[in-house]
Amino acid sequence: MEDLKSHAIVKTHELALKGKNRPWFMRKLTDNLRTATKGSGVERVWQGQLMVGLTLSDEECWPEVKSRIKDVFGVAKFYKAYEMPRDLDDLKKRLPRMLEGRSFNSFRITTNRADKRYPMKSEEFNRDLGAFLKDLTGAQVILKNPDISIYVDIQPKSFLVYFDEVKAHGGLPVGVSGKVAVMLSGGIDSPVAAWQMMKRGCQAMFVHFHSYPLVDRTSIEKAVDLVEHLTRHQYESNLFLAPLGEIQKKIILSAPPSYRVVLYRRFMVRITEVLAKRNRAQAIITGESCGQVASQTLENIAVVDQSAGMPILRPLIGTNKEEIVSMAQAIDTFTISILPDQDCCTLFVPKHPETKADLNTVLRLEESLSVDEMVQEAVENTERRHFAS
Repeated sequence: MEDLKSHAIVKTHELALKGKNRPWFMRKLTDNLRTATKGSGVERVWQGQLMVGLTLSDEECWPEVKSRIKDVFGVAKFYKAYEMPRDLDDLKKRLPRMLEGRSFNSFRITTNRADKRYPMKSEEFNRDLGAFLKDLTGAQVILKNPDISIYVDIQPKSFLVYFDEVKAHGGLPVGVSGKVAVMLSGGIDSPVAAWQMMKRGCQAMFVHFHSYPLVDRTSIEKAVDLVEHLTRHQYESNLFLAPLGEIQKKIILSAPPSYRVVLYRRFMVRITEVLAKRNRAQAIITGESCGQVASQTLENIAVVDQSAGMPILRPLIGTNKEEIVSMAQAIDTFTISILPDQDCCTLFVPKHPETKADLNTVLRLEESLSVDEMVQEAVENTERRHFAS
């Protein structure tokens, strides 16, 4: 269809339910789409009635634009649409060519009369065009699960016609729900938790704890790869690489082996909280799942939470490992997460960690540690790396 201008037409789901706040959500989605598709061949991004349009420079840029739109949270589905004169007879002349190469025995016409001044109502338009197509092809009208759906948006100056639906992730546009600090390990769980929060509209900053030079840099390299991958959903990210080795060495000298993991986690939370507050994040995110490992029992989670002064959210708390692996595979973080590494959590870990930590015992153990100084030193030695997609 070289003679017709083509567009990507983006539809939302949740955003339509936002009432008086809907315009703000739609503006944010439009801004995110503009950022996501920069340099891909999109001439213009514009906002319509409960949709966003992206005008393509030519047909050849569609595969790249399609790939980028699929990663934008807030997009429920989208289509490649053709713009043509607002003339039903002209549409009937063009339709046979637009349907070339498509085989179908049933169809449905769905018209959206965005411009209510157009003289024909949607139902009347559907009947007229449907009768024409039935006579042309012999196919039958079926409203539920047809072989092909033909969509027509009646705009103020043109028709937009499209066929093939591309499903996306849905959710909310990144940036509408505030900022969160994700405790990002090199494992499978935390990248999935970060993805889930970004899908709910949160901007994520990432905090990765390492024990270099006590171990090698493989966990740092994995964290970098994961943040680079996740940044395609939010376009800009900060990764904070926080050293934990010195804290671990001090803990093993003063605490019994069974309590080391809980103490490590409490220090990690404190350090993350300081970094979060400095960067205006409002909550801490972890990839913990209740009962999955020794440190993630309900008792240990409660003891770790006591060290925090801001909410700790756990999007995966009720999921099992199989479910988390499936999600990681679906969002393409799994292959990075399973690469071998020397994670800080594997250093100085006892064979039999405490599964039902006692808070009073933990507080007594921490009395022998210079907690504030240890946290401050780790924060001062934290490295920040910036990523942009």
